[in-house]
Amino acid sequence: MKIKSVVITIFLFFSMNTAFAGPHFEVWLSKYKNYAQKKGISRRTIEAAFAGVTPDPEVLKLNAKQSEFVKPLSEYLDRAVSKTRISNGKKRYKQYSSLLNRISKRYGVPGKYIVAIWGIETNYGSYFGKRNVIRSLATLAYTGRRQKFGRSQLMAALRILDRGDISVSQMEGSWAGAMGNTQFIPTTYEAYAVDFDGDGRRDLWNSIPDALASTANYLAKSGWKRYRKWGMEVKLPYNIQSISGKKSLYSWNNLGVKKADGSVLPRSSDIASLLLPVGYKGPAFLVQKNFRVIKRYNNANSYALAVAYLGDQIRGGSGVITSWPKGDRPLYSREKKEVQRLLTSKGFNTYGVDGMLGPNSKRAIRAYQSKIGERPDGYAGLKLLQQLRKPF
Repeated sequence: MKIKSVVITIFLFFSMNTAFAGPHFEVWLSKYKNYAQKKGISRRTIEAAFAGVTPDPEVLKLNAKQSEFVKPLSEYLDRAVSKTRISNGKKRYKQYSSLLNRISKRYGVPGKYIVAIWGIETNYGSYFGKRNVIRSLATLAYTGRRQKFGRSQLMAALRILDRGDISVSQMEGSWAGAMGNTQFIPTTYEAYAVDFDGDGRRDLWNSIPDALASTANYLAKSGWKRYRKWGMEVKLPYNIQSISGKKSLYSWNNLGVKKADGSVLPRSSDIASLLLPVGYKGPAFLVQKNFRVIKRYNNANSYALAVAYLGDQIRGGSGVITSWPKGDRPLYSREKKEVQRLLTSKGFNTYGVDGMLGPNSKRAIRAYQSKIGERPDGYAGLKLLQQLRKPF
């Protein structure tokens, strides 16, 4: 066993045993109960919520684990936008078409994307998570790397219970506290959940109207533009260099960018930015404001593309046209840091080594790619790292 693995194992052993030392947790919980009461939570809610609560060992393990596993985007989309999920999405859309029309009219968000989020988050309500949310959040709040998150979410969950939206026994969710049909964390629930069925409670577990309308409300208040698209797949001319920044669709058209099927772009002043999720060798997209709004739900291009394409295909649209490249997997965090170090050492400053390939790193990557005669798409995959490891 490697030394690093031994150290991590020892650390987890002592951390978990400390967390499970009963008196320590009971002392913390007693103080938190008093704090919650001072914040306005009723004693009745507090005692009901924390009755018999102990730290959850599985949550501790999941919280301590920082997975290095990475999956190619094509594999993720194949799973997230499977034929079965598209088929079931069409059925759900038809089943709730009247409800979705009313929701879309009020919030301006097309029903197909609301259903798509529902499908990706809980497979259309087939699995919400079976963990006691209060226990999970109390565990996170008590110990580990996400204490600040755990404490804020735990207080929000108590306020939801105190308001009477759901009972303690029904408040089940994921290990990190995501809840209901569309997996709101408690602070998001507080801010955006709505009582669309008019029964006086915001119930994202048992009320489909509340769950779907709450999702639409979240997107609407995050800036969703009514009657606007999320974006489109496009085909790029070989010599295009202006790949950064935001431009109107009219401007992208003047640069020679076309739709993926070869037709011209809309002659519109709508602003879009170019997304090359796996570089020039893969599909290219012009994404607009609504794409970035979807990312408010989950800040990943892969997630937003999955929602966009699942929603489109639920209503008869097509999937991604361009083939995905093979054999160039995404980088692990440690490899991204190596890319940043190597770029800076070769004179292409990334202004930091943090494993997050942001604007500075992408500019450095494009400059390096231009230097070695490659198309400057700013994409960092395994092949780029292997090239960087070679001397000039």
